[in-house]
Amino acid sequence: MQYSHPFHLVNPSPWPLMSAFSVFVLVIGGTLSMHGYSKGVITFMFGIFLVLSSMVFWWRDVVRESTYEGHHTTVVKRGIRYGMLLFIASEIMFFFAFFWGFFHSSLSPAIEIGAKWPPVGLQGFNPWEIPFLNTLILLLSGATLTWSHHSILSDKKSDALQGLLVTILLAFLFTSIQAYEYINAPFSISDGIYGSTFYLATGFHGLHVIIGTIFLIVCFFRMMSGHFSKQAHLGFEAAAWYWHFVDVVWLFLFISIYWWGGA
Repeated sequence: MQYSHPFHLVNPSPWPLMSAFSVFVLVIGGTLSMHGYSKGVITFMFGIFLVLSSMVFWWRDVVRESTYEGHHTTVVKRGIRYGMLLFIASEIMFFFAFFWGFFHSSLSPAIEIGAKWPPVGLQGFNPWEIPFLNTLILLLSGATLTWSHHSILSDKKSDALQGLLVTILLAFLFTSIQAYEYINAPFSISDGIYGSTFYLATGFHGLHVIIGTIFLIVCFFRMMSGHFSKQAHLGFEAAAWYWHFVDVVWLFLFISIYWWGGA
């Protein structure tokens, strides 16, 4: 059916409802597993499977609508850009809450934790070892992603693929090193306000890195399939914006929590 307006009227889709149900199962399973309930881990893994499945099928439909059916007009693309920017703004507020909690507790430590930050009896990480290494890795990944973006604009597909592949490998390296850091940490999330603020802030950042990595992997396979050109690569732009946001948040985490807060 032809329309006399540039907007995309989407067909009825099960994926919004399915995604909401999947996240519900994921949260319930995570809560049960954290409290040691029977079948909690199984429910959590099933929730992860449902979330990933919803992502795959929903993204498949969006890619089909934009690349093969041509529904993403200039007006639609502008709306998607605004939506992505608003989403990133909401993510900034999300992390702002964690930084607020951290500075509220660290600038005026309570007497119960020894009126000292880090609290008495807790030792933080040396910021110039693993945290600094991860900072360099994440900054380098931002540079390689920018290289890939400029290669797309220059119509150099091979260079764009190489830059994006290096970015993905650096993302995996960052996540692996952070997992190693968690395994060997001298404190846990249950060690008072210090452990809570540290693991909530860095843990949710790690989750965002994983989500961003998935986003970049999808873009890599789309780029291999010829979905992007120098005139049309909105999906890649959205992934790049998200990844640079993750970079900036990590810089604030490194400076405030690792360097200043761990001294």
